[in-house]
Amino acid sequence: MYQTARHLAVAVAHLNGLLPRPEFVLCTGDLVDGGGDAEYVILADILGQLTMPFYLIPGNHDDRAAMRQAFPAHDYLAGHDGFMQYTIEAWEPRLIALDTLIPGEAGGRLCPQRLDWLRERLGEQPNRPTIIFMHHPPFRTGLAIMDNMGLADTAGLAGIVRRHGQVEAVLAGHVHRFITRRFAGTVAMTAPGPAHQIALDLGVAARLSLIMEPPAGLVHQWLGGEDGLVSHVSYTGGCYQALTVFKDGQWLGETPVLTPAIPLA
Repeated sequence: MYQTARHLAVAVAHLNGLLPRPEFVLCTGDLVDGGGDAEYVILADILGQLTMPFYLIPGNHDDRAAMRQAFPAHDYLAGHDGFMQYTIEAWEPRLIALDTLIPGEAGGRLCPQRLDWLRERLGEQPNRPTIIFMHHPPFRTGLAIMDNMGLADTAGLAGIVRRHGQVEAVLAGHVHRFITRRFAGTVAMTAPGPAHQIALDLGVAARLSLIMEPPAGLVHQWLGGEDGLVSHVSYTGGCYQALTVFKDGQWLGETPVLTPAIPLA
């Protein structure tokens, strides 16, 4: 119904066409719907068209074993004690991936074992700017039905983050909307979906509604120093035919957007 594979292919083309091109891509979970091997084959084919490295974490729709089988070159998915938790050291800032998956459940959890691992990683480089990314957001969103399947017991994570001032941001997925709020002395946000979004039904507890608002992702830029991390919503749906360019109030012309449109048929 929502043609998620086609939308993901468009998002990949959009990322490949961005100028400057992103150095890497973070995929914050719910990479497939049912966690089946055939779905991951399709996913691996589409993500394999990215022209930059990409990193995966599981969401509640994912299966760890199937993910590892579908992406054998991604050694980091071996994780720690069965959880897909790892660090990315190649860029500034440092990145730490957390695994919030509870197999068979829609909500997420960071058990003491996973939190201890995070505490140890943050203690290794206390002066290095760090971004944490995970699937379930560590805060209530106001979308009641999503909050009912959110991250359990966020206090443990908040306590660790609050004690480590190098955490620039906590990035999450799960909600299919861009939402941001202050969290434990830093900034936390969720990314919009590359296909459908969760409808903005604030306070409606009994209904989960999807809507085809413009597909999008987040583009994060590290400015360093006092400026730190800046995050932008980038629409991937191929809705726009041209970019109108001005300089000092003078029209310079139109540049075609590189994102292909999604076929209607």
